[in-house]
Amino acid sequence: MAIWNLLWLYILILYVSNGRMEASHKVYPQFQSLSAVNIRQLHHTAFHFQPPKNWINGPMYYNGIYHIFYQYNPKGAVWGNIVWGHSISKDLINWKELEPAICPSKHFDIDGAWSGSTTILPSNKPIILYTGVDSNGIQTQNYAVPANLSDPYLRKWIKPGNNPLIDPENGVNATAFRDPSTAWWLNGRWRVLVGSERNSRGIAYLYRSRDFIHWTKAKHPFHSAPNTGMWECPDFYPVSLSSKEGLDPSYMGKHVKHVLKVSLDDARYDYYTLGTYLTNEDKYVPDNASVDGWAGLRYDYGNFYASKTFFDPAKRRRILWGWVNESDFTQDDVKKGWAGIQAIPRIVWLDTNQRQLKQWPVEELNTLRGENVKMSHQKLKKGHHIEIQGITAAQADIDVTFYIPSLDKAEEFNPTWEDAQRLCANKGSKVEGGVGPFGLLTLASKNLEEYTAVFFRVFKTSKKHVVLLCSDARSSSLENGIYKPSFAGFVDVDLADKKLSLRSLIDHSVVESFGGGGKTCITSRVYPTLAVLDNAHLYAFNKGDETIIVKNLNAWSMNKAKMN
Repeated sequence: MAIWNLLWLYILILYVSNGRMEASHKVYPQFQSLSAVNIRQLHHTAFHFQPPKNWINGPMYYNGIYHIFYQYNPKGAVWGNIVWGHSISKDLINWKELEPAICPSKHFDIDGAWSGSTTILPSNKPIILYTGVDSNGIQTQNYAVPANLSDPYLRKWIKPGNNPLIDPENGVNATAFRDPSTAWWLNGRWRVLVGSERNSRGIAYLYRSRDFIHWTKAKHPFHSAPNTGMWECPDFYPVSLSSKEGLDPSYMGKHVKHVLKVSLDDARYDYYTLGTYLTNEDKYVPDNASVDGWAGLRYDYGNFYASKTFFDPAKRRRILWGWVNESDFTQDDVKKGWAGIQAIPRIVWLDTNQRQLKQWPVEELNTLRGENVKMSHQKLKKGHHIEIQGITAAQADIDVTFYIPSLDKAEEFNPTWEDAQRLCANKGSKVEGGVGPFGLLTLASKNLEEYTAVFFRVFKTSKKHVVLLCSDARSSSLENGIYKPSFAGFVDVDLADKKLSLRSLIDHSVVESFGGGGKTCITSRVYPTLAVLDNAHLYAFNKGDETIIVKNLNAWSMNKAKMN
């Protein structure tokens, strides 16, 4: 490890003076100094991480401490004046704010310290790679290191004088060249991905280095796809074929698949493929059933973008974090401080069918559970709804299994219904069906003027049943002019046992749902006016012809986490 100690000394000697992942970078010049401290407390989350203001991302585990870095405007409520904020935690749930880790200060990042990732070098030395933007809009990849490794919180980071490490070469779009991934080690070299775009082709460029300082671009892109636009926030990691355990990013053993995730700037959603890493060629090839781009798999079918995973060696798990984005902000929303938050950290692993990933909230979230109510063997006839009482409905964790006595009444599935979100919009919670809609009415007002419905509908084809999971926010608020979409995804489950499970985390303005044991996840951001605080209610409901049984339901009031 002597070479790494010399590298670290070299980095520190080069120090001259003193991202992420909000990827939209939309500037509101008129709001650059607009305070966000007046965010509506009715909608402020209690156990989802929020920075002091603005956008977030960038996780790491180091010496028993979890770190999150977030792009943060200390002067206003919108994008601009961006620094890398920094918070720490021992359990991924309760967080303490520290001083910013990176501030724009050099010619290579004077117009922004944008997105990036952390890598743990040999001898347990963390390093940040991030995108800097100069005064001409040129994007380069830079690095920062802790000023004092003996500081358990890594409060101060420095930018050595040999930055930038990676410049856009000829043929690379210099204004679409960002978001370096976590690096991995293979055959004597480090590798890192950088997202880009050229002529509407999304690209993940591969760079190699022996010393983490001198980087060379591979002759061919690691992977690319036409008509997908800019690939932001590329993330690449292995998953086990036989275990839920996470793997170190440099693990290249047998019995693994690899995941390549990109955030499509045009779509504002995160898409991933499963495939094979051809190490001899340094190329990634998706499985035949794994589609690049808009028709592909998503981590989350709702308000979820610019996600990042990291390997947690303490518990041998891979943890996914994503930003609960607002994909259709109005200026009024900005004034109100309705900015992004972070989804609950999730463990991510390969489903046994090897066709998709599964996700579930980290176990530490359970420490916030308080009062508990249970329900079992309750019939939900058509048009009925049952209130789940005895918990704080605006701040809750609900885990329910529904039983479907008969699937005979399932509606015929039209093969043209490929777009789950459009199908949900056409067949929402108010549209009666055969089997479904049934599920939960979350953040509901007493007389159901407002609610966010999270529900299933079951269809049938000649060969199988098709399960749709919807999170429909169209009735979530009486306020006009705000974003109230219907989100949806199909759930790849076998209904041989006629059971469907649903877990929803309700946190004032967030409804984060996991269908089929984490096969399909949907996060909605909502802003009720009546269904707030003690005036929020929670119901199980059914509007389908087939009676549904609430086989088992567990619901907990959630205590408030410590946030900054």
